[in-house]
Amino acid sequence: MGAGKSTIGKLLAAQLRLPFADTDKVLEERTGADIPWIFDVEGEAGFRRRESDVLKELCHGVCQVIGTGGGIVLLAENRRMLKKCGHVAYLQAGVEQLLERTSKNANRPLLYVPDPRKRIEEILREREPLYREVADVICTTDHLNPKQASVLVAERLQDFLCQ
Repeated sequence: MGAGKSTIGKLLAAQLRLPFADTDKVLEERTGADIPWIFDVEGEAGFRRRESDVLKELCHGVCQVIGTGGGIVLLAENRRMLKKCGHVAYLQAGVEQLLERTSKNANRPLLYVPDPRKRIEEILREREPLYREVADVICTTDHLNPKQASVLVAERLQDFLCQ
């Protein structure tokens, strides 16, 4: 959450002249509901099931850049799909950066807690090994603007894209 997946993904897709799909946006369009509402009604487990369905469809679609929700790696099935369907860039950011970026967006149901910093730290401890498991490249986005970050990702993925 807040590493820049959607923003950087769009810029990367433009650089590579590929379409861009954001799993959260696709999910919202298909359900007609926003992410916080889905969390409220179906809980995190219901949201994750829907998220997996969207990922499965996108992985079997056209060649494209896909921006995923940060928790997509929680399910082993999703990690297998990510590794199988393309090349994965892990956009890594520090707690301070994530806290700053997520504080500007109320569409973060996992951060509706008294201490968002503590929650971000917990999420990172849980997910960091999973992100690394699926990542072909790791790109730190701290102190980079979105354009700089998209150039970095494109450079790091270059070896994979030319094969």
